[in-house]
Amino acid sequence: QLQLVDSGGGLVQPGGSLRLSCTASGFTLANYAIGWFRQAPGKEREGVSCISNSDGSTYYADSVKGRFTISSDNAKNIVYLQMSTLKPEDTAVYYCAAFFGVGCGGAGAYDYWGQGTQVTVSS
Repeated sequence: QLQLVDSGGGLVQPGGSLRLSCTASGFTLANYAIGWFRQAPGKEREGVSCISNSDGSTYYADSVKGRFTISSDNAKNIVYLQMSTLKPEDTAVYYCAAFFGVGCGGAGAYDYWGQGTQVTVSS
């Protein structure tokens, strides 16, 4: 069964850091694009970052450029989202998602989704 499990969320103070993990089972991430999305209460889901393992390309939303870093450990079948200099506006449920293909796409392109992990940035 193909499954994604995202983890690593929690409560952190402004300026702090967290590392989210997206662990795949039942398939190999090496040929997939993995995206991170987030949804805050009352707001639409937004794409945060993506890595296309087929060609190595990455994408970051303007709101997280320079603060978030996406990486893939294909040997462990895990994609990480390192989040630094966190701000209260980063508070949301974060989801990882995957689709088989090259490049990054919008949410509609993704076939598999994790269950979500809560990130709360507050003092």
